[in-house]
Order: sequence, then structure tokens, then C-alpha cells
Amino acid sequence: MKYSTYLNYLLIFIGSMVAIYAQAGVKQDVVVLILGIIILMFGLYRISSTLSSKKQSKESHEPNQKDDA
Repeated sequence: MKYSTYLNYLLIFIGSMVAIYAQAGVKQDVVVLILGIIILMFGLYRISSTLSSKKQSKESHEPNQKDDA
């Protein structure tokens, strides 16, 4: 579990560094920039897929009420 989390953060870091490096030069290398963005987005996708949704349905919040009538 920890290895996967570190790998995700490493992918984000490497992707962002590659994208910044591609833009730093006088002549911008578009292929390297796109590659960096792809690596960055892949890392973000992996992190977001492991997060759980906090939105719950209304039915789970309301207590069960029985009509006595």
C-alpha cells in the first residue's frame, strides 16, 4: 500500500519536472512537454482512483421510522 502511494507521488513529481523542463528552454520541445503531462495525469488519476467518495445517499443518513398509525 505504501509503495503504491509513493509511486503515485513520484509519478506526479517526475511528470511535473519533465513538463517544466520542456518549457524552460528557448526552443520548447512539444513532445517532451506532452510526455510530462501524460505522466503527471497518470499519477493524478492513480491517486484519485484510490480516494473514496464522501458523498452518501440520503437513505443512509435518515433513521428508519415506522408509522404507528
